[in-house]
Amino acid sequence: MAQTKTTSQTIAELREFASFTAEEQLFIERSLDVGLGRGDAFKSWVEEGGSCSAIRGQYIAYRELRALRGSVPSIESLDGVAEFIGALVRMSAADLAQEQLSCFSAYRFLYERLLGAPVRPWLPAAFCGAAALPQIRPERRKMLLQSLSEAAATAPAWSTREPGFFPERIEDEAA
Repeated sequence: MAQTKTTSQTIAELREFASFTAEEQLFIERSLDVGLGRGDAFKSWVEEGGSCSAIRGQYIAYRELRALRGSVPSIESLDGVAEFIGALVRMSAADLAQEQLSCFSAYRFLYERLLGAPVRPWLPAAFCGAAALPQIRPERRKMLLQSLSEAAATAPAWSTREPGFFPERIEDEAA
């Protein structure tokens, strides 16, 4: 039975990833390479035609990932919320400003993999905070904020199950 639940979760995650635009999928793959330290992400993504400054910006923004993973505040207390949300909004704003993620679900998919399941209850607030910043163009800000569903914004609880599917770019070895 446990195997069936894990398989079902993985299939659901694969389907969700497949529902994102090709641009979002590539951004998520690149972000996971950078944020999780998979391979030589900078070199491989620059060779694929990625922007040096955008990738370097992600490395800088993601410096706080390790500290954030270990400091997710309890939802029963306000202790540590300011530092955690401040860092998460700053990191989220850097990603949203690149205009590669066009909706909350793509953002959530990425950040629950970067930071783990415990971060889920904090993602709607961080997304709204980052999307509402003046660094995001007004038209983009409107689109992003409208992508957050009422169900996600008012969820009484979030799954504590860790993500099972972590997309990776497969390099073409035919060359």
